[in-house]
Amino acid sequence: MFEVIFLWSLALVWLIFATIQDIKSREIANWLSFSLIIFALAFRFFYSLFVGLDFSFFYFGLIGFAIFFVLGNLFYYSHLFAGGDSKLMYALGAILPIYSTLALNLRFFLYFILVLLFLGSLYGILASIIFGLKNRKKTAKEFKKQLKKNKILFRVLIVFSIALLFLGFLSMAFFYFGIFIFVYAYLIIYAKSIDEGCMVRKTKTSKLTEGDWLFENVKIGNKIIKKSWDGLLKKDIKLLKKYKKEVLIRYGIQFGPVFLISFILMALFYFLWSIF
Repeated sequence: MFEVIFLWSLALVWLIFATIQDIKSREIANWLSFSLIIFALAFRFFYSLFVGLDFSFFYFGLIGFAIFFVLGNLFYYSHLFAGGDSKLMYALGAILPIYSTLALNLRFFLYFILVLLFLGSLYGILASIIFGLKNRKKTAKEFKKQLKKNKILFRVLIVFSIALLFLGFLSMAFFYFGIFIFVYAYLIIYAKSIDEGCMVRKTKTSKLTEGDWLFENVKIGNKIIKKSWDGLLKKDIKLLKKYKKEVLIRYGIQFGPVFLISFILMALFYFLWSIF
């Protein structure tokens, strides 16, 4: 039990720092995640060497890291996570394996991912509602704009939902699905309204940091700095500072708190399950 308490206490401290940094600067520094990986695997190795009966405690840490490395990259390239979030996930892979068998650890990984995604979805919806309420005028204006811009998709979804509602006379399943499609059509437009109306801001180039997302490509002479999910590089920022005063930057919702809350919930679940 000591080894689990030590590892999870270590992770809790790192996650608190990562969350504070994410809220303050909208980024999670690589050194935080990488140092947690090094400390976690080093502790697992020396514990296995001097205390453990075998090296399974260390091997499970490596397996967890490998699995979460793959998942972190999958979420990153699917545009669910930013770079800092995916690296923090690598680190948690080295922390989470706490059981003596691979099957139990894999099941625990699954539970953590489900909790993380569920809380992330809930957090994203709540954050969007708050942004929308705080910027009512911008949101309403952008909503009308997005309705015109995506009118074909919107109309197709509405027509499809009405057709399903009529089919509801045959089966209630069609009726419920029709309601879902109807609400989903408006949610898509609302999400786009929040994204482009509230999350895109003019930012002084002097305040740019590595990893910031350009909203649109910026042309400087014959060179074009392209928007990308990887964000701005140091050389891009240097060039922008030289020739531009302001650029449009897309801001995301900080995901650090979701990692912290998910980890605390899983820790409580584990320790309460162990006690009772």
